Amino acid sequence: MSMREKIQQALTALQPEHIEVVDESHMHSRGQETHYKAVLVSEAFSGLNAVKRHQKVYASLGDLMGQFHALALHTYTPQEWREQGAAPDSPTCRGGSKHDH
Repeated sequence: MSMREKIQQALTALQPEHIEVVDESHMHSRGQETHYKAVLVSEAFSGLNAVKRHQKVYASLGDLMGQFHALALHTYTPQEWREQGAAPDSPTCRGGSKHDH
């Protein structure tokens, strides 16, 4: 099972109405299966600020958090998702990694 699949499977604990996990490692210099973007739509986020939403996601991922470098989170309630309709595109990596030469 790929890391993307493991992340997606773990996030089903939040009972998302919409889930999308994208491997964005190709946009960065740290190698394969290192950078991800997750778009989650769940009632579990209702009434929570961004920090508390992210804490719920981290709790769902548990030990997986130590197995990749970065996770861009876009968390929405169903109403926010209906209004927003899409998550923003990820920016291009600007480097700065100790792995860059």
